[in-house]
Amino acid sequence: MSHLIILPIVLPAILAPFIIMAIRFHLDLQRIFSLAGTVALVGITVALMAQATTGDIAVYDLGNWPAPFGIVLVLDRLSALMIVLTALLALAVLLYVIGTGWDARGRHFHALFQFQLMGVMGAFLTGDAFNLFVFFEVLLIASYGLIIHGGGARRLRAGVQYVVYNLLGSTLFLFALGTLYAVTGTLNMADLAERVAALPADETALLRVGAVLLLLVFAIKAAVLPLHFWLPASYANAPMPVAALFAIMTKVGAYSILRMYTLVFGPDVAVTSGLVGDWLLPAALLTLAAGTLGILGARKVGKLVAFAAIASMGTLLIAISLFTPQATGAALYYVIHSTFATALMFLIADLICARRGGAITYTPPMAQSGLIAALFFAGAIAMAGMPPLSGFIGKLLVMDASRAEPLMTVIWAVILISSLVMVVGFARAGSLIFWKAYDPTLATDGGDDTQDDEAPDTPARPAALPFVAVFALLAGLVALTVFSGPVSRYTDKTAAQLFDPGLYIDAVLKGGTP
Repeated sequence: MSHLIILPIVLPAILAPFIIMAIRFHLDLQRIFSLAGTVALVGITVALMAQATTGDIAVYDLGNWPAPFGIVLVLDRLSALMIVLTALLALAVLLYVIGTGWDARGRHFHALFQFQLMGVMGAFLTGDAFNLFVFFEVLLIASYGLIIHGGGARRLRAGVQYVVYNLLGSTLFLFALGTLYAVTGTLNMADLAERVAALPADETALLRVGAVLLLLVFAIKAAVLPLHFWLPASYANAPMPVAALFAIMTKVGAYSILRMYTLVFGPDVAVTSGLVGDWLLPAALLTLAAGTLGILGARKVGKLVAFAAIASMGTLLIAISLFTPQATGAALYYVIHSTFATALMFLIADLICARRGGAITYTPPMAQSGLIAALFFAGAIAMAGMPPLSGFIGKLLVMDASRAEPLMTVIWAVILISSLVMVVGFARAGSLIFWKAYDPTLATDGGDDTQDDEAPDTPARPAALPFVAVFALLAGLVALTVFSGPVSRYTDKTAAQLFDPGLYIDAVLKGGTP
């Protein structure tokens, strides 16, 4: 049993309290330790991904208690992909935060940042449904502290709304887990899958209730319409670098749907057959449409990107809701793209807000306007799914996977029309921000994405490092485009592994790969 599997959780779990207790008054030391820990996390997750590419599923039994009696961590192709994606995103965001001095605007940023990484890594690696709930709560606590970092009335209001709504989701999660435990007597995912499959038909009514509640909880986390309304205000009013890190947060909800509804409530389980697709596909189509219309009507840069994040989740969930290996492979490719693209746009939004405020309106020219305009153009192409970047490939894969579906025409129409509307929305915003001639009589005060009691942004460091982080994310999108063939082959193999749950069950209940 390799101890490497637990390191992505243990490393930030140790680093966060160390930063608070030992170096909380020394910002430079906090930056050094936080950055070193995140770089180490990238190395660890890449090593774990290399291990997962063999197709073996590795299991870590905490305290040497075997499943289903003890807590287990499970490394397969899907969890390896998600932890690498999280680590790479965290490194880019942390470089940006240090370069712009965002971490100096409030207390305990780096400790909260590491706790956030601990929660995300734990959610992706856990093999137990209750511990998935525990890591969701770690995420909730850390993300609330990050949302209100730097203070401000609107930021505090958005943070309270975020916490209240997610606490309601957590309550539903507990109800769902209690229901499942009452029916099956276990919450280990592999054991749960075996017991659900063996349940007599006359004892499945309560099980279906638990499955529906779980789906509702994961839909809240994934910002599915009509449960999405917490996201625009929360993300738009949070510090933009924090919102960039939160690009992985909605993916936790999507990951949980994939994990639970291929392993435990898979398409072969009669009692829950069709449960996800029948409800999730229409909701995903409406989510994509709502996010796209939000882009078209946004008056602030932060809201623009927040609605773009909702639209990207709609496209992702369309693929997930089809629940076929081909569609799941396309969804996983799109997960990588949308995470990098959303984070990129939030960081570009912060560059804009720091120089001219967040209102999408006529303003005088800003510093480094040409460079930021080029980045905005590239990010808009990526988010809208236009060639030549990876969003175009991702949407093509999703559309190709839906060809055999009865609603193929509707799916294609919504994806294509939404892409066109997103182009119009981003073009409108870009022209107002960068290219329209400034006329004071036309300028309006649309507000900005900073808080009403926050001082104007003044970079505390030279401007090079923030652009390094932004270009790193853009380079990730370019690499995803250039190496789309190898990446697609990996995601297809990941989907095939997901749709063969016997491999996961045997690995967990028989001790995994030594």
